[in-house]
Amino acid sequence: MQPLQRGNIRLAATVMLVRDAPGGLEVYMVQRPGKGDFPDLHVFPGGKVDEDDWVPELCFGLDDDEASTRLGIERGGLRYWTAVARECFEECGVLLAHQHGRALDFAAPEVSDKFSRYREQLLANEINFSQLCLAENLHVACDRLAYFSHWLTPEMAPRRFDTRFFLAAMPPHQDTLAHTDETADDQWEKPEEALAKFHADEWLMIDPTLRSLETLSQWQTVEQALAGVKQGDHLMPLTPELNRQ
Repeated sequence: MQPLQRGNIRLAATVMLVRDAPGGLEVYMVQRPGKGDFPDLHVFPGGKVDEDDWVPELCFGLDDDEASTRLGIERGGLRYWTAVARECFEECGVLLAHQHGRALDFAAPEVSDKFSRYREQLLANEINFSQLCLAENLHVACDRLAYFSHWLTPEMAPRRFDTRFFLAAMPPHQDTLAHTDETADDQWEKPEEALAKFHADEWLMIDPTLRSLETLSQWQTVEQALAGVKQGDHLMPLTPELNRQ
């Protein structure tokens, strides 16, 4: 299994949450605070892969052999799917999970309130993600997460990340709520409008985010985006210039 860290390179996972809206597809983005890794950048939610993310028995719809094959690694691929689900819940309050074989539903206020408390406990390190899943009979909704792309921070950066990007439809009956200690702002945005803000020098973004937004901008609906990604239609030809990113 891959080590979580190789020198100054840390394994990480990112999720592009998308939803259908009037006028086309929207993606959820957050702005990092003006400190820490990648200050002030507009990015997709995500973070580091942790040791506790290796819980294959808590994953629904995918086994580790298939997950690892999709990522091009020998073993441990499912850690990325779990990391995405955990980070998404911690960072923006959206839980990509199944309960008793069905998509988790926050429509009832008492359910929403209960999981808000769980989120606070996770953020305070009072429980870990697998403990939450076991307590509520949850399984990571791997079937809702489509593997999108792989990016590695350039060599000149002091801290580097080996990051896998995923795509997921926003679950029904859930709302985004950014974790304020990790974000300065958050919003749903059409990919082409986010790109326009970058070109107008209103938003700061790095190349993996820009390339992902360019890809998302070709689709009008969540269904089209998920189908395109699962078929591999989103993959860009690898050029020498892209290889240096």
